[in-house]
Formats: sequence, structure tokens, C-alpha cells
Amino acid sequence: MMILRLAMVQMNAVVGDLEGNARSICRWIREAKKANADVVVFPELAVSGYPPEDLLLMPQFLRDVHRMQNRIARASNGLMAVVGSVASPREFKLKTNPKPYGHDPSDRQKPLNVAWVFAKGRLVGSYAKHKLPNYGVFDEQRYFQEGIVNPIFCLGSVRIGINICEDIWFADGPARTQVKRGGAHIILNLNASPYHVGKMQTRQRMLASRAKELRVYVSYTNMVGGQDELVFDGNSLVLNPRGKLMARAKAFEEDLLLTDCQIPNPAQKNVKGLPKISLSQKRGGISFIRLPWQPSRSQAWVHSVARISSAMCEPEEIYRALVLGVRDYVGKNSFSNVLVGISGGIDSALTALIARDALGASKVVGVMMPSPYTSSASRQDSRGLAKRLGFVLVDLPITKLFKAFLRQLRPLFADRSVDTTEENLQARIRGTLLMALSNKFGYLVLTTGNKSEMSVGYATLYGDMAGGFAVIKDIPKMRVYQLARWRSDVHATDFDQVGIPERIHSRAPSAELKANQTDQDSLPPYPQLDAILQAYVENNHTKSRIVKLGYSVRAVQKVMRLVDRNEYKRRQAPIGIKITPRALGKDRRMPITNQYIPKV
Repeated sequence: MMILRLAMVQMNAVVGDLEGNARSICRWIREAKKANADVVVFPELAVSGYPPEDLLLMPQFLRDVHRMQNRIARASNGLMAVVGSVASPREFKLKTNPKPYGHDPSDRQKPLNVAWVFAKGRLVGSYAKHKLPNYGVFDEQRYFQEGIVNPIFCLGSVRIGINICEDIWFADGPARTQVKRGGAHIILNLNASPYHVGKMQTRQRMLASRAKELRVYVSYTNMVGGQDELVFDGNSLVLNPRGKLMARAKAFEEDLLLTDCQIPNPAQKNVKGLPKISLSQKRGGISFIRLPWQPSRSQAWVHSVARISSAMCEPEEIYRALVLGVRDYVGKNSFSNVLVGISGGIDSALTALIARDALGASKVVGVMMPSPYTSSASRQDSRGLAKRLGFVLVDLPITKLFKAFLRQLRPLFADRSVDTTEENLQARIRGTLLMALSNKFGYLVLTTGNKSEMSVGYATLYGDMAGGFAVIKDIPKMRVYQLARWRSDVHATDFDQVGIPERIHSRAPSAELKANQTDQDSLPPYPQLDAILQAYVENNHTKSRIVKLGYSVRAVQKVMRLVDRNEYKRRQAPIGIKITPRALGKDRRMPITNQYIPKV
């Protein structure tokens, strides 16, 4: 038996910070060396950050990425390092690609999503991603051309196949070619796989199937961190040839995962009669790159370093994703503090708590802006929340401003009755005050609207939608209650024992924009609303199918009509953290001008 020590680095890359990412990569390589690793693997596009989007259309950006190569190569002397990056066709030595995406000749000049492979202080080869996802939040066919070769890296007698993210999801993809035709003993898969509810379990099931069917070790190295609306959860995995989980890295934080893999009788599968390097460009062709290696460990080392980080319950997964998303959006965009409009309700309370856990109480400023319709309970609960969580609460009453607006508009509104216009005025005054504070002090405004409200337009454009980052934009109302309850339960979390005051959990939700108002005056009960939205927005069910689930035709028609009518609002809302498979952002791109009405 030969023992290969594998180090997997789930790093938090920053899009565009090439120097910083390269420094981080070199630092982690040093840590891998200290751990006596033979191979160290980094996530997909670790050098550029993921997703770099239209930065990839800038030739200077590609040249600057390439400049990081020598620095990483020097750091890698002493082990084999596999680093996700981007490469131009010239750099990849790809003169022709028989099947670029599209018919425009310029498609042949698109860069490639690659894994750089370093050994002995130099670049020894590269793998280019074959399967380019073009759904949901992914636009890789816009930016990349597909790879066409399958290099096998022969580290001594151990054969290593490398592929990237989407490649491993196909049963007949590159991994099968690398094992069946290249004799790979281990597959190293580099990833930038965004989190959504249920994704961790789906990944592990797929990887277990792939490892078992190919009878090969599968290493899945994932990125971690927040990037705009995406959160990468880490959870890097190693599975043995029986499909059994050997090791799992931490969730939602950087980590170095070590695993000792025992390679059975690799000498029996030596590659004979092959050149040192073959650059065959035949689709699916195998090329072999030999690297010297002398194993220094015996069978007694097996599993000496592997660990399996504990799995999380669903509320904890989601909550930690939100905390990481806020921390990274604020930090990576160089904001010092955040502003949260505090209403005394559950949405603003949860948003403030997430911000506090992400940044610390000293970085959170709450703003209470009572109107003539704000109840004494809301005032008390806002003050109680601020005191319990330890953040500053600024009191800015809007009653005088609201009356001034009404006086100014009275001549124009004289022959019209009071309606939602006057309600929305209050929200817009609050939005103006928050943005004025943001402008003056340079603080980021976190909006507090949830997915249920955003879906049906129960939010005021330029009012409570005004801000820079929508923390719970992808969290339905009933999930808001679940997360708030979970976080406030000191037995369910390793956060400190500070939580949301009990009365905020139990009060009926209200915008308090008119007397005795509750959300259910305008909307179906939230359990029903969320279920209908799940069926329509997430699952694309028809009206008749939703009705068959047990909801009234009237309620379903109303919700569907509200969702369709309010696309223009959602298009102008700030970005928010993606938690579900179909968030109200890049995942759902409906036309604003749209007269299509389903008949059933």
C-alpha cells in the first residue's frame, strides 16, 4: 500500500483581489507543507475569485491573473499544488477547439476555466473545465470555452485525475474517462458551489454514487465565503472507493482538511510506453504527465489525520449562511458599520441580530422612525431589542415630516380619498432618512423585507426597499419565525445567549402605516401564502395544480397576480443572500413588460 496525504483548502477568495488571493494561496500551501501533504488542492477560480463575471471580458484582467502564476509556482516547491484559475487559449496552448460554444469565431478566443498544476516549483500542466453550466446563477457559456482533454498526473505510481465542479455531476463525464481510460486512483474536483437549502445533502449523495460506481477516491474541494448574493458553504468532502465519507471540512468557514488515502498496488497499473507529456486534443483524449514522488508513509498512517466535521440542522445552516453573507459583503466592500431600520417587528429584529452576529454590536446602528400609527408596543420592543443586543438605537420620529408632506400635497389630492399613497409616504420618508445617514456616515443600509413580501410586492419602492443589501430577501415569512426562534433558543446554538425578546416572536405582523393595520388585511395568512409562493415561484406549478394542493382558487389567483405584477419592484430591489434554489435575483428572470396570463 502507498499512502497519499491530501490537503484540501476551502479558502475565502475575493473577486478581483488577485494579489490578496495569491498571498492566501501561498500561505495555505505553506500550511499544507507543515502538515506533510503530498498534494494540496484549492477551489475553482481561487486566483480570480468566483464568479468574476464580465471581468473575464477584459484582456488586462486575464494578463494580471496570469502574472500570479510564478508566485504560486515558487511557493509550491516540495509538493503538488492544484489551483483553480483562468487561462487564455494561448496560455493553455489550445490552437483549435472543435466545438466552441456558439458560431461566432470570437468564441474560440474565450478563456478557459482551468486547474493549474504545480510541482517542483513550476507549472507542469493544466486541466480545463469540460461542462459549463448555464442555468440559475451560472453564465459560464458566456465567458468560457469548454476543455477537451483529460490529463492524468502520475505522481510516482499514483494516477490523479482532475476536473472542475460541474464535470463531476455527469455520470459519463470526465471523471469516468479519467478512471476507465486513464486508470486514475483518485479524482480531485475543484468547486465554487453556492449554498442553498438541501445542497449539501444532494452533493454528498452524488459524490458517493460517483466514487462507488467508479471505485475511486473522490475529493471535492469547495470555496467558502460570500460574494454578492451568493454564499459558498465549504463542506469539502473526501469519499473512499466504496462511497463512504472519509472526511468533511467545516461549514461556512475557511479550513484545511487533511486525508490519508491508501492506494492499493499502484505499481500494477503503471503507464508504459507513453511520452512524458502528451498534448492530444482529441475530444475526451487522455494525456499523461509524470511527476517524481517517493511516499514517506506506511499503511500505519492511514486515516491518521482525517476528520468529519459535524453536520448542521437546517435552521443553523441557513442562519450561518446569512451571517457569512453579511460579514463578507460588508467587509469585502469596505463598509465600517451598518444601519438597520428597527420597527419592533420580527423581520427587522432578525436582520439586526444577524448583523450583530456577523459584525459585532458596535458595528450595528438601529434607527427607530415612529409615525402617528406606531404603537407603544413597537416603541418598547425596539428599545428592548437594542438593549438586549447591545447596539445603538437612534430615535428619529417622522410625524412632523409626514404632516409636512401631506400639507404640501393637499391641494393636489383635494378631490381624492386617502389610500396607500399616504401609507407609502411614511415608508419613503423613512427610506430617505436612512439613506441620508448612510450618505453622511458611509454606513451600509440593510433592508429588512422578507421573500414573502418581496414576492407579492408588499413593500414600498424607494421606501422600506431603499438600501444596499437585503439580508432576508430570500427568506419566506414562516422561515423568518423559524430562524428567529432557533437563534433565540440558547440550547440550539453556540452563539451567545442573547436573543430576540419574546413578545416580538408572538406579535401579529403589521406595517403600522394606518390605524389597526395587520399584514393579513391585505395578504392571505402567511402559512398559506408561503405554501402558494413555494408552489408558484420555486416549483413553477400551474394554477390548477396549486389549487389541487388544497388552496382556494381565489387565493391562488390573487397570489399569482401579485407576483406577476410586481416584477418591476423586485428588479429595483437591492441584492440579497441566496438561500433557496430559486431566489428572486439571477435565478428568476421574468420580463417586466409581460402580458402573458396562464389559462390554467
